[in-house]
Order: sequence, then structure tokens, then C-alpha cells
Amino acid sequence: MKISVIGMGAVGTEVVAHLIASTAASEIVAVDQNAAKAQAEIWDFAHTTSFIYAKNPRLVAGDWADTTGSDVVVITAGAQLKQGDDRDSLVEINSRVVADLIARTAATSPGAIVLMVTNPVDVMAQVALARSSFPKHRVISLGTIVDTARLMRIVSDHVGIDPKNIFGWVLGDHSHTGFIPWSLCNVCGLDVDTYCALNGVPPIDRAAVRERVLRIGLDIFAGKGNTNHGIAASVFRIIRAIAGNERSVLPVGTLLEGEYGVDGAVMSVPCVIGRGGVERILACRFTTEEQAAFAVSHAHVRELMALAGL
Repeated sequence: MKISVIGMGAVGTEVVAHLIASTAASEIVAVDQNAAKAQAEIWDFAHTTSFIYAKNPRLVAGDWADTTGSDVVVITAGAQLKQGDDRDSLVEINSRVVADLIARTAATSPGAIVLMVTNPVDVMAQVALARSSFPKHRVISLGTIVDTARLMRIVSDHVGIDPKNIFGWVLGDHSHTGFIPWSLCNVCGLDVDTYCALNGVPPIDRAAVRERVLRIGLDIFAGKGNTNHGIAASVFRIIRAIAGNERSVLPVGTLLEGEYGVDGAVMSVPCVIGRGGVERILACRFTTEEQAAFAVSHAHVRELMALAGL
């Protein structure tokens, strides 16, 4: 599988690191407007392959021509957050950036699956769809998958169980309006409240958990100037599902056309991910409260779409 990573900042660079340590890619192409940085990163990564017993993919630091025929294109390039800003502030400038990048991607890799990491991710995925002929199942917003990873870890810390035994999602959009459908969450097969009650664990403060999930990315950014580890791991999780045709269910942003009562907006919902990208959008039943939270998230996405000229 040929995978191109557009933008070799903190996230793009770590995505490449995950790919090199795995068997997902046979060729990795790194593209950055700072060509010298991309080349230096690739040289540096090449020196790890003597000791990493993985697939030993072909490593290329190149330009758009080198991405030709990619199976997956990961777009991380764009304006980045500054201290005090939020993701929404990037919508206008990054809409222009993504419009250019998706045109280049369509010219070189029209059959690729595009993973959108540039913020605000759901609206940037919508820009990519509007400015290209890519079908919706092959343009995937990173959406709320990193929020979901944070939820799993926070609940894990509370109950003292490996986060891989926590099941739950953050849905809606990757912003302050993301919500947790607690009716669909469980710990080792038990709903969260029942697990806590039966196992001597204090009950979960749901409002506090949601606040922590939605704030932690900004806290990480305030502390170190970027958020890269969780996001890169989330990108790799999607790539692994594609490469292995896993048909795994992941909470990613996809264009809704009537599902969940939404028509014409990219939002994060449970999707079956396989070799074709988003192979199916799962239907779930929300409580009345959860449906109201989804509507708030939908309204926020529409506001950003207007700023992007969609």
C-alpha cells in the first residue's frame, strides 16, 4: 500500500513513524512546503529501519508527482492553532489550503482514500468533497476518533481497567459540541453505572468526563504547543483498518445524506471502515437527550460550513 503524508509537522511526522513500525505501507511519501525538512525527516527515519523488524517500506521525500497512485493520502497541512485560539478560527484560511490540496490529490491519486486531519476536520472534509469529485466514502474526516480515545482513557483511569476494555464513542463533531452517548457506552459489557455499582467504584460524573474529554486537547496544546501523539495514533488506527480490510467500527466524520436526520453535512458517527473507506454508516438509537446534543453539534457544523462558503 502506497501512503502519502501531506504536511510533515508534528502530526505528519509521527504518522510516518507509526507506518514505518507497522506492516501497513510498502511505500511512504512525505510532502511538505519545506522540502528540506521533509527530506531530513525521511533520512532520519531511514536510519531506524536497520533495527525495526517491520516491512521496510520505500521512503520518499518528494513533491506531488511522487504521490501519484497513492492508496491513501493523509492531509495534515494547513494553518495551525495559536495560543488562545480554537479550531473554528482556522476555517476560512484552511478552506483555501484544503481546496488546493484536494485538487492536487485528485490530479495525482484519483483512486485514493483521503484522510482529513487539517482542522476543523469535519468541515475541511466537506470542503474536500465540494472541491473535488471524490466519492464520499473515500473522504474521511478524523472526526471524533481522538476524542473517543481520550474518553476511553479517562474512563479507564476511573474504573482501573485497560482502556481497550472500555467501549464508547464521542460523536457529533470535533469541537466543544462533541457529545458522549452514554446509553451506548459500557465497561466489560456492563453499562457504566452498573459496572461501577457492582465493582465498588464511585459513580462517574458524566458532565465532568465530557468536560475533560473536550478540554484535554487544548490543555495539551497549552503545555507543549501541539497535540500529536493521540492524533497520529488515531490516523494510524484508521489506516490499519483500511489496509487490513478490518470492517472495524470507528467514530469518524463522513458525509451524511439523511442518516441521523442530517442531510449534506460531514459529522462523526459510527462507521464501518474497510478497504473501500467508509463501507457503511451504522444506525444507532439515541436517547432524547443525546439526540438533542447531536442537533447542537449539527448546528455548529452548519455555522462553520457557512464560514467556509459551503
